Amino acid sequence: MPDLITILADRFSTAIAAAFGDEHTLIDPLIRPSANPKFGDYQANVAMSLAKQLGQKPRDVAQAIASNLQIADLVDKTDIAGPGFINLTIKPDILSGQLRSMAGDDHLGIDRAGQPQTIVVDYSSPNVAKQMHVGHLRSTVIGDAIARLLAVQGHSVIRQNHLGDWGTQFGMLIERLVLDQSEAEAVKTVHAFEDLEAFYIEAKQHFDSDPDFMRRSRERVVKLQSGDDVTLKLWDRLVKASTDRFGAIYQRLGVLLTGDDIRGESFFNDRLASVATDLEQAGVLCASDGAAVVFPDGFHDRDGRPLPLIVRKSDGGYLYATTDLAAARYRISELGADRIIYVTDARQSQHFSMVFATLRRVGWAPDNVRLEHVVFGTIMGKDKRPFKTREGGTVKLVDLLDEAEQRAEAVIAQKNPGLSADQQAVIAHAVGIGAIKYADLSSDRIKDYVFDWDRMLAMEGNTAPYLQNAYVRIRSIFRKGQIEPALINADSIAIAEPAERAVAIKLLQLPGVVAAVADSLEPHRLCTYLYELASMFHQFYENCPVLNAADPTIRDSRLAICDLVARTLSCGLDLLGIEVVEQM
Repeated sequence: MPDLITILADRFSTAIAAAFGDEHTLIDPLIRPSANPKFGDYQANVAMSLAKQLGQKPRDVAQAIASNLQIADLVDKTDIAGPGFINLTIKPDILSGQLRSMAGDDHLGIDRAGQPQTIVVDYSSPNVAKQMHVGHLRSTVIGDAIARLLAVQGHSVIRQNHLGDWGTQFGMLIERLVLDQSEAEAVKTVHAFEDLEAFYIEAKQHFDSDPDFMRRSRERVVKLQSGDDVTLKLWDRLVKASTDRFGAIYQRLGVLLTGDDIRGESFFNDRLASVATDLEQAGVLCASDGAAVVFPDGFHDRDGRPLPLIVRKSDGGYLYATTDLAAARYRISELGADRIIYVTDARQSQHFSMVFATLRRVGWAPDNVRLEHVVFGTIMGKDKRPFKTREGGTVKLVDLLDEAEQRAEAVIAQKNPGLSADQQAVIAHAVGIGAIKYADLSSDRIKDYVFDWDRMLAMEGNTAPYLQNAYVRIRSIFRKGQIEPALINADSIAIAEPAERAVAIKLLQLPGVVAAVADSLEPHRLCTYLYELASMFHQFYENCPVLNAADPTIRDSRLAICDLVARTLSCGLDLLGIEVVEQM
């Protein structure tokens, strides 16, 4: 379904070409929804930028464009305001027709990509034998939302969970596993691993205090790297214990990562030597203080000296950069990636910039492959310092989710005490987890944000509970009227009142918002859209009687609008990985 902005942009392009020549056909007309309804429904801002190119007055340029516009079939009124804004008021029957088309489309008008791509999204990436903590929340939640948004456009999305499951620390961990039992017993015994973090800390304490344990740990690393069968089985047990726990957290979070998406550091271990060899053959690998490094163009330290990307250490070991280079080669050459998106915190910006530059330099990432690092800020406490427990420790993610559901259940019990315990638990899960995710996603990801339980669980403001409650409120209209939403006839939609028009204009923005977010990878823009839609719906509901409408045809039209708003809220929240509920 072509959206109104696309239709209007085509008409404006034709008018610009007619007024100023075909060489200006590809200029973006800069059509946006009007910020204030008194200026119409849409606004074209192209006259100001085009006037600079032409050396003319913006209002004259706007007048020339307006004089050549062929939009009488779409627009009731065209005005030129200010320095050259072209304001457009859409015909009610056009708005009505657009809404009918949107309502009749299972995808709500969201465009499928004309040329679907294979897109790899790398996110979450916890470390084996350690608990997921609050620091993993942003990558996991943001990455999952991005993957969902790209998938709804019809792209082939490959999720990749790049686990930290290899390295020297596993010698220490495996030795702790066999400390109180033989290797044979350890292989056969099902280890509970009730607290992986405690297990890791205990292993580290043994490593630091017991020279013999340290020696055995280092020998164990050699066995692991050489493929010793028993050592690999013990390593696999540690990995499985961790991935089982990660999977349980992903399930609670509603994150779509599965075990099939795991591509840990171990997966690329056998590819690291060839990375170094191929870089050397390409003539970009240099010796620096005994290490093998690449000096990507454009990277220097404070003294102006070239910065190295270390590929192989002086002792022959490989680093994260080597693994990331191997992973990118795999994703491009074997998975066929047209676009690779890495979702990690901003501290890794330089690292990925250097990796990307190296991939381009040696031709492993052709120019047509899009490489992107999606950075994000830190979760802060109310004291504006990194979010910690009251004791100053790292906040475990599982504890955070538990508290979210407990707090949400208390809110739900107060709001609707008539619900059964089971109902409260189901709703508390959706609201609590949704509140955490939405608080993260609704913040501009590049900025730090303050973790505030009261704000994120509030029923007012730009929060998940507010949007979930808006959905519930709409569905309650249908329950009260004993009307099945699926039986609503969307052909009855007819826009007349200003509040109806405002909701219609906002609804029709959904496809453009989804497309823009899928390109910019900024989920907070979708959150803002959903909040504005919910707010406009409340104004519509206050000003336009629905069940009590005097005319049955108006009643049916407004019910169809209500249903379309509910579907849009549900769709938008689902793209963010947030559930809706039927009552709260």
